[in-house]
Amino acid sequence: MDKIRFMVVSGFLGAGKTTTMIALGEHMNKTYGKVGIIANDLGANLVDTSLTQTSGCTVEEVASGCICYQMDNTVDKIRRLRDKDDAVFVMSDIPGCGVGALDHVYHTLANENSDEFTLAPFTVIVDPERLKLIMPDQEDIHLPEELAYLLQLQLEEADLVVLNKADLLTQEQIDRYVGFLKQACPNIPVLVISALKRTGIEELADFVENNVTALKNFSVRDDERFAQAETKLTWYNRRMFFKTMDDSKIDCNAVVDDFIEGIRNGLIERKRNVPHLKTFATAGNGDFNKSSLIGVDYDIEHTQEFLRDHKKMRMIVNARAVCESRPLARIVDDALDDVCEKYNLDCQVFFTECFGMGDEGR
Repeated sequence: MDKIRFMVVSGFLGAGKTTTMIALGEHMNKTYGKVGIIANDLGANLVDTSLTQTSGCTVEEVASGCICYQMDNTVDKIRRLRDKDDAVFVMSDIPGCGVGALDHVYHTLANENSDEFTLAPFTVIVDPERLKLIMPDQEDIHLPEELAYLLQLQLEEADLVVLNKADLLTQEQIDRYVGFLKQACPNIPVLVISALKRTGIEELADFVENNVTALKNFSVRDDERFAQAETKLTWYNRRMFFKTMDDSKIDCNAVVDDFIEGIRNGLIERKRNVPHLKTFATAGNGDFNKSSLIGVDYDIEHTQEFLRDHKKMRMIVNARAVCESRPLARIVDDALDDVCEKYNLDCQVFFTECFGMGDEGR
């Protein structure tokens, strides 16, 4: 049996890992062979799983913990994508604050499963806005300085660094960011893409198809500093169903935007932030809305908006916030109450989890 090619896609919160995997998977499905994607995060009910399923790529999910600490489950998922779905290339992301997959995943597979898997370059996606945390001018983007340490560690793991969201940059800005990355990550290739606009994807595909990991030895230098960075973040996940009280069709894009704006305003009021908030809403028949926010100072990003008005929709919310868990839960509840009142909606909540990385009893 031929080896299956496997790749980890790392990167900071909001860098565009899922969008990159979808763009890369769609391209490679046509040029290389069947691609499988594993959606991974610390919580359940993942926006990324629902979004990836709309792409036509074959999807598995590893939830409620990083793949680093679920290796038996991860290997089973890869084998399932190979055996059931004929995948020849599988990629998985890791949580946006994740560090250590090079050691826990790549080295484990190399030591225990080298007869089954070829390890493609360990790929780290970076967002220009997040790079401001560690660039020489260190522009203030209202995130704790501890999170800069996570970003630095992620770059150190990389076999390949991919600067995403080039569509938002001038050529002068691209040159500046690439120049910084080549200095910060010497001897590591840097590619430039826009996953959303599908530019640079062919070059990225060629690289990951024709190169393998260097299998570097990497470890977190300062466990205490890493722990302090993790404790700054709270995870929030919710699944719910909306319907209009009078059975009329409404602009559900406006509902999504107002809901996100309510969360933004609640965080600003409490002087907190949200490095990444994602929503996925669907009304059936292939019509969906995927929106995200990478901080209270940024505009809402729309990967896809509803094409029509609807009387019902299902929504998943994933937020990774620099905010204590109890205030964050109240902020989301208040935002939900406000949109229900404004748009005359009934909302049924089917699942909620909210936890800080440092919460006792977690």
